[in-house]
Amino acid sequence: MRRIAAIAAAVVAVGAGLTGCAKSDPVAGTGTAETRTITHAMGTTEVPAEPKRVVVLDTDKIDTAITLGVVPVGAAQASETEGLPKYLGEQAAGIKSVGTLSEPDLEAITALKPDLILGSKFRQEKFYDELSKIAPTVFTEKVGITWKENFLLDGTALGKEQQARDLLAAYEKRAKEVGTKIGDPGTKKISIVRFRPGEIRVYGPQSFSGIVLGDVGLGRPTRQQLADKQDRRFDKVSPERIAEVDGDVIFVSAFGQKAADEQAKVTAGGLWQNLGAVKAGKTYPVADEIWMTGIGVTAANKILDDLQKYLVTA
Repeated sequence: MRRIAAIAAAVVAVGAGLTGCAKSDPVAGTGTAETRTITHAMGTTEVPAEPKRVVVLDTDKIDTAITLGVVPVGAAQASETEGLPKYLGEQAAGIKSVGTLSEPDLEAITALKPDLILGSKFRQEKFYDELSKIAPTVFTEKVGITWKENFLLDGTALGKEQQARDLLAAYEKRAKEVGTKIGDPGTKKISIVRFRPGEIRVYGPQSFSGIVLGDVGLGRPTRQQLADKQDRRFDKVSPERIAEVDGDVIFVSAFGQKAADEQAKVTAGGLWQNLGAVKAGKTYPVADEIWMTGIGVTAANKILDDLQKYLVTA
């Protein structure tokens, strides 16, 4: 949390400070508007003090905006999914689609007349200049590994800095409480497996869901600690080596229908059925849109719900 606090302080210190820097600037055709200066992955940007029409271009930013009480007017979605995340409920129902994460629809975004665009350098760097001509645009640097920092930066851009800090702190407090309820969580080796079209992945300690498990204090199988990897978010496993995904407990998800069909074939096979967790009845399907693409505080709390449901004994 010390690292998070330092980053939050750096964000607040931009210019003369995010509140102290507020000023009234002329805006063509609209008189004046109060703005703030935000430093982000692509430089500095003047954003409205209280943005009203927000477009988000990554799944974490849908979660963040709705978590903070801001319903976007438009959102990009993952290519393998149908519609926006169901776990966000009715609040996401009226959001307009503006293309995919890798190919945002610039015309659709323009038509929505946004006053703020939130995106990711990792996914949309090549579109930044065009997006900035449509509306003030703020980009985070990476995805997954920096999800907490991203939440704080996006929260600041939305004018919800203190609320973002409070919600993140509440999540971290709850994660520790769930760990206490589980009892000696570090002794439990929790495996995270994801089926994607044409590949199987295990997720490590620097992935979104891996970080949540770490906040709870849960242990991981040695194979999924990825200690010898530079990128410790995930690694691929072939169907022939499916024994490598075993753990005391396995949480498994699928990204899209094609992946779900492949999951059904693999999990019906003898290699999967021979896994220790499968034999022990400790394999649990979970929602991919929460464990993998949610990447925000609401999704993180829903992972805690799953961990409490499956790992806390009555």
